[in-house]
Amino acid sequence: MSSAAERMSRVDTAWLRMDSDVNLMMIVGVWLLAPAVSYEAVCERLRTALLRYPRFRQKVVEDALGYLWVDDEHFDIERHVSRERLARRRGQSERQALQERTAELATTPLDREHPLWHWHLIEDYEGGSAIIIRIHHCIGDGIALMSVLLSITDGGHAPPRRRPRGNGRDGDWLADTVVRPLTDLTVRAIGLYGEGVARSIDLLAHPGKPLAGSLDMARVALQVASDAASLALMPDDSPTRLKGHPVGLKRVAWCEPLPLDDVKAVAKAMHCTVNDVLLSCVAGAIGAYLREVGDDPAGKEIRAMVPVNLRPLEQAHELGNGFGLVPLVLPIGIEHPIERLYAVHARMSQLKGSYQPLLAFLILAASGLLVKPAQDLVTGLFARKTTAVMTNVPGPREPLKFCGSTLRQNMFWVPQSGHIGMGVSILSYGGGVQFGLITDKKLCPEPQKIIDRFAPEFAKLLWVTMMLPWGDQLEALEPNGSPGYGPPARSASPARSRAASGGRRRAARASASASTP
Repeated sequence: MSSAAERMSRVDTAWLRMDSDVNLMMIVGVWLLAPAVSYEAVCERLRTALLRYPRFRQKVVEDALGYLWVDDEHFDIERHVSRERLARRRGQSERQALQERTAELATTPLDREHPLWHWHLIEDYEGGSAIIIRIHHCIGDGIALMSVLLSITDGGHAPPRRRPRGNGRDGDWLADTVVRPLTDLTVRAIGLYGEGVARSIDLLAHPGKPLAGSLDMARVALQVASDAASLALMPDDSPTRLKGHPVGLKRVAWCEPLPLDDVKAVAKAMHCTVNDVLLSCVAGAIGAYLREVGDDPAGKEIRAMVPVNLRPLEQAHELGNGFGLVPLVLPIGIEHPIERLYAVHARMSQLKGSYQPLLAFLILAASGLLVKPAQDLVTGLFARKTTAVMTNVPGPREPLKFCGSTLRQNMFWVPQSGHIGMGVSILSYGGGVQFGLITDKKLCPEPQKIIDRFAPEFAKLLWVTMMLPWGDQLEALEPNGSPGYGPPARSASPARSRAASGGRRRAARASASASTP
């Protein structure tokens, strides 16, 4: 056994064992580069930059206590980097061929005898190159892997040196204070400041800090109990053709980026967040697709499990999985774009201060200690109540370079667990924000039809935003207007009226770059 052996964390173990015959726990991404890059240059960059992270030299070995990360004594960079050309059928575009190849690779298992990652270089794509990247989720989550990928681009920084562990434990981040029986002391520790997960994590990372008063502890304990009950008693989703038993054949799609400044302008004008706007577009696109194929989504809602980062961003380079999950209900049955936007806003507001992400982290960590059938029962709890997994990962505002070429587009697809058949990915990069969709062929054979609705849904929201009353007139909609319609109640003020008017002007300028609905 190599001296570099390291015990796999409980949470990462859960993700490793979540692979099934219909869903593999791989994060799949696509890079589009211009001009083309050579195979030799890609191998050299990965050899000198990616392998600075020991995890990418290590394979997974099972023992009596679980799983270990062990150095691959036969590691060969060329085993992990393939070169290929797209096989295009008659009448098939390059993009369609790339999407088809990506979907095929999304259902191809990684070799468990070697480190669990692979790059596929498409040497000639739209005058440049494309790279399909596959990395098993047990290596890291989206935030961690984004940190890694940024570090291997031109000018990227090497990861900080890891401090040697002197306590002889397995090294799970947060494990010593989170993954333990949820005793009264742990419940009290969860809520030192009582203002949401971020501050709670700070306590968990520094358990020596003094505890707050008994009233605060009682309030936190009550919130924890309430959130735990909410997770356990979630009702089933509305039935749609998007939920069912997948067959394990994937389809992927993506769209051209929307200008991020345009999205910010609408969000500011409507007193919502950028996430509210984007999630409203997701709900609108899915609802429009269902109407297009002959279904009536009126009055229906679907649930998406949304990852929430739990660790400080400066620790992302340490890899592993450090996120919880919150169930977000998407109002796909609301057709009016503004009413739908504020319905999403209200649901997001309800999640603020919730301990559900932390509790979901605890559940996944605990399931990593169980035998595989028992873990499947635990993780199946989420899958049975969910139609989609959805994630939003922020990227750099300026385009990056890789091996001297410009990374002109950057996409990824989130894996689905259990019998979930849809994954929605939102990624901001280079001043744009774009949507990616991965679906099961049986449940949604043409995800591009959903993707193609994102831009029109945003344009519709943009135009309706500009037609709404503004300034003091906007106050008439608050707070006693129709449920879910109109922005959250705020006090009327000249400053707010000026902000609303400024947001409207920016939204009007943004309309020049959006298509008419």
